[in-house]
Amino acid sequence: MTNETEKTVRQPLRKWVFFPPWLLLIALVGVSLASEEQFLNGMNLATGFILDNFGWAFNLTTLVCLITVIFVYISPLGKVRIGGKDARPMMRFRDLAWITLCTTVASGILFWGCAEPMYHLYAPALSEGVEAGSPGAAVFAMKTMFLEWTWSPYAIYTVATVLFAFVFYNMRRSFSIGSAFAAVFGEKAERYKGAVDVVCLFALVLGMAASLGTGTLTMAGGVQNVFGIKSGAVSWGVIIFAIVTTFIISSISGVMKGIRMLSSLNGQVYIFLMVFVLIFGPTAFMLNFSVESLGAYFQDFFQISLLTGAADGDGWAKSWPVFYWCVWMAWAPISGVFLGKILRGYTIRDAIKCNFIIPSIFSLLWMGLFSAASIYYEMNGAGLYTSLLEHGTESVVYEVFKKLPFSMIIIPFYLFIVYITFVTAADSNTNAMAGLCVKGITVENQESPAWLKLCWGISIGLLTWIVISFAGIDGIKAASNLGGFPMLFVIILMLAGLWKISVNPQKYDVHKGDYDEQGRPLESKRLPADTEE
Repeated sequence: MTNETEKTVRQPLRKWVFFPPWLLLIALVGVSLASEEQFLNGMNLATGFILDNFGWAFNLTTLVCLITVIFVYISPLGKVRIGGKDARPMMRFRDLAWITLCTTVASGILFWGCAEPMYHLYAPALSEGVEAGSPGAAVFAMKTMFLEWTWSPYAIYTVATVLFAFVFYNMRRSFSIGSAFAAVFGEKAERYKGAVDVVCLFALVLGMAASLGTGTLTMAGGVQNVFGIKSGAVSWGVIIFAIVTTFIISSISGVMKGIRMLSSLNGQVYIFLMVFVLIFGPTAFMLNFSVESLGAYFQDFFQISLLTGAADGDGWAKSWPVFYWCVWMAWAPISGVFLGKILRGYTIRDAIKCNFIIPSIFSLLWMGLFSAASIYYEMNGAGLYTSLLEHGTESVVYEVFKKLPFSMIIIPFYLFIVYITFVTAADSNTNAMAGLCVKGITVENQESPAWLKLCWGISIGLLTWIVISFAGIDGIKAASNLGGFPMLFVIILMLAGLWKISVNPQKYDVHKGDYDEQGRPLESKRLPADTEE
């Protein structure tokens, strides 16, 4: 009892950070319940304005994130050890990689991996000049999957993660997203850090609601497929309740227990599914087609990365890549807080390997198998697009599994991974959200109060149920875009700060003894992780 009281005293609530986004979230729930049509119209009006006027900014910022990560990797900052040269890692690199992968992947890679290629196959961008349903449209669909799910989005996460890790451990700034602006604004950043945290919290709530919504629809479609229970508001509510309950319990148990265990399990299941599809799917086609499409992706990288559709009035770019940049940016700052927090003891270059290189390669392999398989089956008369139109986006992946052997075993197995995947991602982000709402989070004391995790978990679950029940997949997209817009400007400032630090890391690092007379980082031996003691 005494210890708990002392912990509460050390972690008073940051009321002006917690209440504004939370009350705004409650207000959104109230408005949506009071008038479903006005709620969706308002969301669509706001997101339409964002996409029409700022698509170019999302595209350019994402491209600059990619360039920045590559530059940081080869810059002097890449050799800097997070927390100083004598810092001991919190966990083994393998565990760190699993946690990072599962936190960033969330449920999107599972939901869209098979379904999204169908949209691009039958409604390609006008600028591509290919006929719907043609082999050219199939290649376009695959290179789009590579664009939206590999190097570019993970660069956004990596910028936020690396910057926060350096600012928190090496600049010894407070546990706040606003502190990440210290390299740009100096001490003035402390004045406005609370306001930045408010905006980021609200954005992530909308982003998490969108992600939880896609996960819920995927699971509900599977439950209907296997057990015949109709996918609808009731089943969605039960699924959301189960997911939220699990990730709250896991989050309360602490990062070194719940999240690490779930991530390791999750990663092993991912690998099993990929190996299964590689062996029993259309292996030769998947490998040949993926390599061909990868060549098209690299050849057209800049053209598709910067596409807005302004010249031909095509809305494809706004509906897909720009939409995804909104989603990733909505998640990135607060996810970066969590992912940066667990990087102590590793170099910035290790952090880039873990947050950028490994997840991008994994996602490339995943899409190269699942997306290619769905295209193969569709072009051979499987009727996946018909299923999408008649039974919803979530039905496509199950139609793909039905083409494989042991589908009655694999589909429940897949439902399990969808469940664990979102629990893992929500677990880590809830942990970070709660931490931003209190004072007293330090390098030594990084756990936040359990009641805050409970509060955020319940609120996000309720918002998700309302959004998908009353607005469906359109509501999910609108919520994601609305959450990502303010984060665009946060990411731009983070980019500026990271470039300044990269040029002269010694200027900002409190561990002055870690550099030689020329200001170059000294090489240091990595200490064993705490978990290996």
